[in-house]
Amino acid sequence: MNTEPPPPPPPRLSPATGPESDPRAIHARAIVNGISDRSLYNNLITLYSKSNHSSYSLPLFTQIPKPNVVSWTALIATQSDTFLSLRHFVSMLRHPTLPNQRTLASLFRTCAAVSSLSFGLALHSLSIRLSLSSQPFSGSALVHFYSKSRLPLDARKVFDEIRDRDEVCYAALVVGLAQNSRPIDALAAFYEMISSEVRSTMYSVSGALRSAAELAALEQCRMVHAHAMVTGLDTNAVVGSALIDAYGKAGFVSDARRVFDENLRINIVGWNAMMAAYAQQGDNDSIIKLFTSMEAQGLRPDDYSFLAILSSLSNAGLDIESERWFTRMIEDYKLKPGLEHYTCVVGAFSRAGRLCDAEKIANTMPFVPDAAVWRALLSGCAYHGEADMAWTMAKRLIELNPNDDSAYVIVANVLSSAGRWEEVSEVRKMMKNQRVKKEVGRSWIEVRGKVHEFLAGDHLHEMRDDIYKKLTELMEEIEKFGYVPVWDEMLHEVGEEEKRKSLWSHSEKLALAFGIISGAFPPGKAIRIVKNLRICRDCHEAFKFISKVLDREIIVRDVNRYHRFFNGTCTCGGVW
Repeated sequence: MNTEPPPPPPPRLSPATGPESDPRAIHARAIVNGISDRSLYNNLITLYSKSNHSSYSLPLFTQIPKPNVVSWTALIATQSDTFLSLRHFVSMLRHPTLPNQRTLASLFRTCAAVSSLSFGLALHSLSIRLSLSSQPFSGSALVHFYSKSRLPLDARKVFDEIRDRDEVCYAALVVGLAQNSRPIDALAAFYEMISSEVRSTMYSVSGALRSAAELAALEQCRMVHAHAMVTGLDTNAVVGSALIDAYGKAGFVSDARRVFDENLRINIVGWNAMMAAYAQQGDNDSIIKLFTSMEAQGLRPDDYSFLAILSSLSNAGLDIESERWFTRMIEDYKLKPGLEHYTCVVGAFSRAGRLCDAEKIANTMPFVPDAAVWRALLSGCAYHGEADMAWTMAKRLIELNPNDDSAYVIVANVLSSAGRWEEVSEVRKMMKNQRVKKEVGRSWIEVRGKVHEFLAGDHLHEMRDDIYKKLTELMEEIEKFGYVPVWDEMLHEVGEEEKRKSLWSHSEKLALAFGIISGAFPPGKAIRIVKNLRICRDCHEAFKFISKVLDREIIVRDVNRYHRFFNGTCTCGGVW
């Protein structure tokens, strides 16, 4: 009788099991045991791609006698986000092996990462021929590709053609629309997802919050927040950071701080979002306190932490403080400033009137100055009435982008303020020759959960007659209290009545008038408006008077910062 114990069972070599985390160990055991199973090699390629030994994937692939679509897909995924992935796909077709939807999904993500629109369009055509473009897996990746390619309408069209849309498909659409500055469409897609009873993910919720943040739509923020709480996503670090960002950009820093304090999973991104919220309000003291608390918690500040501090100091024109924090960033924290950090310092110096010093920084920093740098200098010249230097800065902006309407508009405003009408005419001629059109002013106001949009000189709103009637009443009333129109920013040398009519029909004034007659803002509730451009000096002056006459708080978020008007003053202190 044989009393020897039975031999141990052969080792399981599937990558999904076993204690080894290093694919080389599994690979070695396969060689020792003489196993050359194709499915094992396919899994090994995937494991190598996720390890520090991804270079082993291609040699391993060449050992597969007859690679199938799974083998090719694994190899393509290994080289994702590089052009090698696309080369492998061409080789795959030559063998020939046709892709499945997972192959196409990986390739669409690669085309988005390497900005290869032409290859992506060819893949889309192939996916249609193979009836794969309407499949959820490849379809969602295709939505992502078009979104990254700045083609949101095509992304929406692809989405509409997908059968059995799941949470990944909706998340790709919501995030894509949000990233392409189509916040209203993104929110509509998010609510469509909810009504279709499709499960939310942290991506779809954070995308909806990003859209609400862009609109500074408080009610939308709260509705998405409530949904996140019901689904249990509010404790997620990504969603928590998005909530802080959304409430901060809506101007409700107290709500942002409440989310920040209640979410125990907040990481450095959340801390930076909270600091950025304070920065938008110009609350320098709270930013510094939060920065100190962050260090006390053992978190190391990063580039974005200092960017929040420097942007706040820049908006306030605190040049000495900006210089001190910039130096601390380099010497104490050993962080390398980026172009954005230098731009903040240039902005602070410009607003403080140190225009020559600001220009010196721009010319000596280790980056080629971009449009934001010269625009910061140009804005400083405009604020201090330095027309000659403004001309120089405007020309540098125009050299970078001859179609940059802001360069022409700002310098024309400076020249018109100085009464240099011949040069204003020259600027207008340059704009005409270059076919540059001034960006239309747009303002948004949220009333009872619905976002209303107004353009400058808008006559499309259903309540336009009532809006203009209320606006006329307001302007006539504040004139009795000493309001004088600011004509300086008018580009045309026209009659006073025409100037008055043009100034009165600015989009933010129309939004304000609508907010007042809507009945949605009872006494004590601030009227909140978002502007796509810098609020003009006349609207700024008018809003100060209106806030005092009506005894109302008016909050405007323009492209630069928040303005809180109350009792005839603004928190920006006249610097924006």
